[in-house]
Amino acid sequence: MSRLRIAVVGAGPAGLAAATTAAERGHAVTLFDAAAEIGGQFNLARRIPGKEEFAETLRYFRTRLALLGVDVRLGRSATADDLRGFDRVLLATGVVPRVPPIEGIGHPKVASYVDVVRGDRPVGATAAIVGAGGIGFDVAELLSAGAAPDGHASDGRVDDPAIAAFRAEWGIDAGYAARGGVAAAHDHQPPRRLWLLQRKETKVGAGLAKTTGWIRRTLLKKRGVAMLAGVGYDRVDDAGLHITVDGAPRVLVVDTVVICAGQEPRRDLLPSLAALGINATLIGGADVALELDAKRAIDQGTRVALTL
Repeated sequence: MSRLRIAVVGAGPAGLAAATTAAERGHAVTLFDAAAEIGGQFNLARRIPGKEEFAETLRYFRTRLALLGVDVRLGRSATADDLRGFDRVLLATGVVPRVPPIEGIGHPKVASYVDVVRGDRPVGATAAIVGAGGIGFDVAELLSAGAAPDGHASDGRVDDPAIAAFRAEWGIDAGYAARGGVAAAHDHQPPRRLWLLQRKETKVGAGLAKTTGWIRRTLLKKRGVAMLAGVGYDRVDDAGLHITVDGAPRVLVVDTVVICAGQEPRRDLLPSLAALGINATLIGGADVALELDAKRAIDQGTRVALTL
């Protein structure tokens, strides 16, 4: 097997798996990412209460990149010129939030889930979440938690306040002072009133994992989140979010409308690569834009790298 010069663009789950696997096979790998840290969508997921363990996955990949000698270039967007001379180029550039065609989508009340989860956009005392897939549920859990998002990303360590709050809410005694490690659960007053909405007429959350979906729905019900299915989105204006449910118009008087309406592949680099005659292989969200599916992304990144 000849040693190849491989460029991986994007340090999310697929890109990290591809870069480390290719380096393990003896190739010279350069990993590009526009962000200042590796992780991609993982850096959003680990901010969700109960998902702090994603920080450990990133610690693993950070260690593997260093041990394998991968040339990691963060804080810069790779251009087609940067990718000249590589034997193979893998695009793991991820996804961008889909913007649904709702009248008033540019209104100041409207926020992307990315900005909300990062803590870059404050959310008012009342909010409507458009989209009840996995990301919509994540956002609902985050916004209904005891503290508002403040841009803090959990580091996944046992003394992290986010983990302590999660254990307190669910009655988990990590010190096993209580019998079986089960303590009294501590409910909190939700910090805001939320509506979780979906276009589909099926049960809200029907597409969640069978083993965990029921408890996620139960948690939101316990926190007073109103869940509506079969919603038609009419417009956003100063009054709030105008919707139609069962043929009847309704106005949700909210401070914020958070858009969680899916994702689209980020492939803006492809035309400039094609102009230079550079063939690129799409992996991860850049290949198929789905809800965050780390297992699929890591699996695909690994399998593609094994063929190099």
